[in-house]
Amino acid sequence: MSRAAKITVACAVAVLAAVAAGALVFYTRPLATLAWLGRRRLASSGFERRFHPSAAGPQCIFSGGGGAPVVLVHGAGDQAGGWAKIAPRLAKSFAVVAVDLAGHGESAPAEGPLPFATLLAGFDGAMKELPQGKVTLVGNSLGAWVATVWAKEHPERVQHLVLVNGGPLLGDRPDLTLQPKNRAEADKTLQALRDPSAPMVPDFVVDDIIHEAATGPIARLAADAKSMSAYLLDGRLGGFDVPVDLLWGASDKLVSVDYAKRLAAQLPAARLTTIDHCGHAPQVECSKRFAEALMKVLKDPLPEPTVSAPPVVAPAPAPAPKP
Repeated sequence: MSRAAKITVACAVAVLAAVAAGALVFYTRPLATLAWLGRRRLASSGFERRFHPSAAGPQCIFSGGGGAPVVLVHGAGDQAGGWAKIAPRLAKSFAVVAVDLAGHGESAPAEGPLPFATLLAGFDGAMKELPQGKVTLVGNSLGAWVATVWAKEHPERVQHLVLVNGGPLLGDRPDLTLQPKNRAEADKTLQALRDPSAPMVPDFVVDDIIHEAATGPIARLAADAKSMSAYLLDGRLGGFDVPVDLLWGASDKLVSVDYAKRLAAQLPAARLTTIDHCGHAPQVECSKRFAEALMKVLKDPLPEPTVSAPPVVAPAPAPAPKP
C-alpha cells in the first residue's frame, strides 16, 4: 500500500472513530449532548459568552444582536442553550441576552442545594452587569417565576414581562413529578409537558431524564423546596406595575391554560396568547411558531391595565400538527 493510501485509510479510520465516539456520548448522555449543541449554536450565531460576578458566584450569559434589550430566562434543569432556536432570530431586531440561572449551565454554584434566593441572587448579579435601562424579560417555566419576582422587586428596570408556561402561582398538578424514579413516572410527566402529536421520546433519553432529575439542578432545587413558598405571589400581584404578556403552549397539562388565566386575572395589565399544538417549552417543541408569536408580542403595543374586564385570549395562528 502506498504512503498516500495509508494516510487516506488512517484519516477514514479516525473519522469513523470520532463519529462512533460522538454517537456513544449522545447515547449515554443525550441531555448533556443536546445542551452542548444548543450552546454551540448560540456561539456560531455570533453570541458572546461572558461571566459576571454575583452573590451566588460567577454567572454565565450569552449576548448578541442590537437594539432594545431582551433577556431570556430558561426553566428548571435547562440552560441558555435551550433558547438556541429562538435567540438568533430575535437578535436581528433586539439586543438578546440568554442567561444560565444559578446552578444551571456554567453558572455557580456547581454543587449543593439551590434555594430560590440563590437563583434570584445570581440573576440579579447578571442584570447588574447589563446596561441599566429598562429591559424585556422573557421567562419559561421556573424562569418565568424568577423573572416575575425580580420584576416585582425592580419595576424600574423592567419595561415588559413575557411569561411562557410558568409564573409565581402555586401549580395545580401535584400528581405530576419532575423527579421521576422510573420510566412510567417519566412518561406520565412527559405526556403532560408535550403535545400529543410530538414525537415519542426514546427510552435512552427517558433514562437520562430520570438520572438528571435525581442528580442535576432539579434535585438541587428540590433539596430546598420549602424555601420556595415564600416567593409565591398568589394574591400579591395587585400592585404589579409591569405590563405582562402570557405566551402559552396550549397543550401544556403541567402548567395549563387555566393556570395562565388564573395568573392573568391577578395582574393589572396582562394579555394571554395561546399557541395551539405546543406544550410546556414551546421555544423547543414548536420553535418557529413560538418565535413568530413572541416577535408579535414584543412589537405590539404593551398590554393596558384593565379594571373589571377579563383578559382576552387570542389564539395564535397554527397549522394542523404534523403526523
